[in-house]
Amino acid sequence: MTEARESAGPYAQRAPGEPCWVSLMVHDLAATEEFYAELFGWEFRPGPQQLGPYVRALLDGREVAGMGQLPPDRRLPIAWTPYLATNDVDQTADAVRLCGGTVAVGPLDAAEAGRLAIASDPSGSVFGIWQRSAHLGTAITGVPGTPVWNELLTLETESVAKFYATVFGYEQEPVVAAGLDYVTLHLGGRPVAGLHGVGHALPRDRGSHWQTYFEVADADATLRQVVDLGGRIVRPAHDSPHGRVARVVDPEGAEFSVLQDPR
Repeated sequence: MTEARESAGPYAQRAPGEPCWVSLMVHDLAATEEFYAELFGWEFRPGPQQLGPYVRALLDGREVAGMGQLPPDRRLPIAWTPYLATNDVDQTADAVRLCGGTVAVGPLDAAEAGRLAIASDPSGSVFGIWQRSAHLGTAITGVPGTPVWNELLTLETESVAKFYATVFGYEQEPVVAAGLDYVTLHLGGRPVAGLHGVGHALPRDRGSHWQTYFEVADADATLRQVVDLGGRIVRPAHDSPHGRVARVVDPEGAEFSVLQDPR
């Protein structure tokens, strides 16, 4: 992670390339709703149904994330997926293909909400592309229960950084530290996401993948709650320059990190 720990209130316009939404596709949507309702205090309401049953998670009445239900015969990895903003999803999808990525779904309309595509970079990491219409994306950040950072865990950063910089116009800022392969992606001088090359520490069963960090008020208490709710701890809570952080998985196996702001 980087110093990109900004608090922000509701905002409507994202710059192209800025993470604007996170979504999770699962097999048991009702049980997953119960888990995150207890963990983060989310409530839910129906969203666009083009890809099957889908709900939007709300915190204090404002949208923070989405969840959908996979068809019974689809055995896809259960993972949180960040969506990157664009002004033209068709043009961005073309750029993904030209730069060696793959577009697996879309581009397609999500009712009146907007237009989307689901793609993967050359390392196989899945991400979404979102062109806003009625749905503006995550409406609140900087408080417990909201996404605070997105980070790509990959073998090495050099080639994949070039892909994202070419497709989305990011500025790259390598972190200069011995033995650390980390690049922060900036837009207009603001850090918006990170790329972390972990080498052989990359899980063989998952490969390269994006990971979402959610802000929490108390990381240690959150871990106890995760276990009580049927999830498990992947990496125990530890102090970092950005706060107390831990990595967990929910009952269906979706991995995410929690971060306690040091303020």
